[in-house]
Amino acid sequence: MSLYVDTYSGRVPLSLPSPGGSTAPRTDLDLAEALTKVSPKAQAKARSTATDFEAMFLNSMFSQMTNGVKGEGPFGDTPGTGVWRSMLTEQYSKNFAKAGGVGISDEVFRTLILQQAKVTSQGAA
Repeated sequence: MSLYVDTYSGRVPLSLPSPGGSTAPRTDLDLAEALTKVSPKAQAKARSTATDFEAMFLNSMFSQMTNGVKGEGPFGDTPGTGVWRSMLTEQYSKNFAKAGGVGISDEVFRTLILQQAKVTSQGAA
């Protein structure tokens, strides 16, 4: 899980500053506790699933962005362009998601881990 994002001015923390006004990031105590209850194998699977979900979302977004593009070149309106464009947007979305995406996978991962920890706690009780 990436805690920083690259910007033109350098790396900056991804988390929000604390309410007191300092720039120290807040710790997600619920997630930290849940991670202790979920096996590393399940964590890896949840991370992979979250990344795949973000890639699927990005693919849909990129497809909509290029859907109405007409003209010449790779995004033109020729007979084979539709297939080529769909493969291109699929690869773009996978690469974007693997590189950190837009933050959707972190939230999906958090939700999956919290749900799995809850099920594990209920099963132990």
